Amino acid sequence: MPLSIRALRPSTRNKEAETVSTKRLTNKDVVSAKGKKKSKFKETWRRMKKNKGSMIGLVILIIFALAAIFANFISPEELVTAQDAKIRLQPPSSEHWFGTDAFGRDVFTRVLYGSRVSLTIGFVTALFSLLIGGVLGAMAAFYGGQVDNVIMRCMDMLTSIPSTLLALAIVAALGASMTNLLIAITISSIPGFVRLIRSVVLTVVEMDYVEAARACGTRDARIIYKHILPNAIGTIIIQTTSSISGMILQASGMSYIGMGVQPPQPEWGYMLSESREFMREYPYLMIFPGICVILTALSFNLVGDGLRDALDPRLKD
Repeated sequence: MPLSIRALRPSTRNKEAETVSTKRLTNKDVVSAKGKKKSKFKETWRRMKKNKGSMIGLVILIIFALAAIFANFISPEELVTAQDAKIRLQPPSSEHWFGTDAFGRDVFTRVLYGSRVSLTIGFVTALFSLLIGGVLGAMAAFYGGQVDNVIMRCMDMLTSIPSTLLALAIVAALGASMTNLLIAITISSIPGFVRLIRSVVLTVVEMDYVEAARACGTRDARIIYKHILPNAIGTIIIQTTSSISGMILQASGMSYIGMGVQPPQPEWGYMLSESREFMREYPYLMIFPGICVILTALSFNLVGDGLRDALDPRLKD
């Protein structure tokens, strides 16, 4: 009996050693997986840094974002609506960097706080368009059949109307306000995200690992979340970044004709509208908000192009 017990001890030790080695391998695998994620991010960032246009756009966006976040520390919010007839229509000076408008309000302060409004519109509408469009597009591609047919026919109905006209119709029905403007731009932007994400998911849904997950009885929502969407994240990021510029331009255009953000809230498009009758004598009233609209839209496009080239170099011309 003692001999048999001793004979069993080595095998027990071997099993313990195998268990320890398995744990070590598992830990190494986790570390290597994290390293791959970090290296992929570093590689994307390295490629993006080579694109001078995207870096310029990123710097401009950071400046606008910081200005919007720390606007209270740069200029008091009271100056947005403070009116003084004695200083109306003054040109740019050391006291009023961008001059004053027809009501004696400081143009610099209004442009500064207008960045909050425009960036909020861009990011919020892009986020909700992505969430709603992503869910509908993934469902259409994953389930196919009648689900795909119903969703895509609804998208065809929306895309049959130009996005700006659709947004104008929604605002006309709901009333002009920032909330209704967000709803209108979101609804008019959803079809583009649905079509994009559907096309991306269709290329992934037939992969072997998706079929294996289905065979194992994995829930559909988990398959979409864990296996399909991560493979489409690059395309989603590129599309979202590039779409924000169009949403900001659309919001500015609607505010310009009085169907967007309403006074006294500052918005670049509405500031352009207010300065129309003074554009010859006091062009600075249009120049500064106009430059902000152009730079913001251009910056998002430059960053989107840089992300496209960095995430998928094959698409680079």
